Amino acid sequence: MRSVVIDAPGSVRVDTRPDPGLPGPDGAVIAVTATAICGSDLHIYEGHFPMAEPVAVGHEAIGTVVDVGPEVTSVKAGDRVMVSSVAGCGHCAGCATRDPIRCHTGPLIFGSGALGGAQSELLAVPGADFQLARIPEGLCDEEALLLTDNLATGWAAALRADIPAGGTVAVIGLGAVGLCAAQSALFLGAATVLGIDPVPQRRDRAAAMGATPAPPSATVAAMEHTGGRGVDVVIDAVGSDTTLADALTAVRAGGTVSVVGVHDLQPFPFPALAALVRSITLRMTTAPVQQTWPQLVPLLQSGRLSVAGIFTTEMPLDAAADAYRAVAARSGDVVKVLLTP
Repeated sequence: MRSVVIDAPGSVRVDTRPDPGLPGPDGAVIAVTATAICGSDLHIYEGHFPMAEPVAVGHEAIGTVVDVGPEVTSVKAGDRVMVSSVAGCGHCAGCATRDPIRCHTGPLIFGSGALGGAQSELLAVPGADFQLARIPEGLCDEEALLLTDNLATGWAAALRADIPAGGTVAVIGLGAVGLCAAQSALFLGAATVLGIDPVPQRRDRAAAMGATPAPPSATVAAMEHTGGRGVDVVIDAVGSDTTLADALTAVRAGGTVSVVGVHDLQPFPFPALAALVRSITLRMTTAPVQQTWPQLVPLLQSGRLSVAGIFTTEMPLDAAADAYRAVAARSGDVVKVLLTP
């Protein structure tokens, strides 16, 4: 099979690798029909995380089941399915909450070395009854693909932020996750969502979805829009030292900072005294992907939540190197790339 591999920072190629077999009696193999590049894939591409060997990358995939183990009961060969980007064993008390992060044996992420990369023609999926769900009627491929990670993450960021009805929210970083978070915040009751990003076209894209474009500093935007009080909630969809510090100063006393951006391996100099004195709530979240599906699927089916415009580009799998360069440029034209094997 063909699989996208990162050999070293900035080095992407499409490799030929052995077809995967069933990863156990509770596993499945799917033929990937659509996959995508996530902002967190750039941490590997840009060398923020060390690699001992080439890594088959990607953690977002939908496809068709081609084989299942004898213990699998929820899907069968021929079913169109979406794959949770985060995997749990599916059998423990933690997984019973439908949150793979709580898995007692430890969660795993596709495309990080422990599991196969989703940017491939085939993908082996352990714990298929837990990791897979049939794609419901009425959902397009783009919606299903966003449910595997980005929409679930943006939704979790907003849900965990305790947004007050009629409140003001600043979203830092208007990539796919940030745009999903902005949409989710509006749906969950925010009156105003300030879209924070250094790229004007991304701010315009957020504005088309109902957000208010704002200066690229969350602190400046928050103080301008609240008369110096600070916003009720900041959602940080970047997770760098700069954006975390910005979030903590932009939020009002007693407010909440909800972080879903992926930080690097270096420690962040957390301003603990200022956060304590100002009674700031800090929440950092990896999305409970499977837990979000019963909420998000009906909202997408009904049209009450829309993700139109988040995918900006479609390319074949063989053009993965060009696709990574386009995403890494962080331009206004390319926000989210769909790859088709």
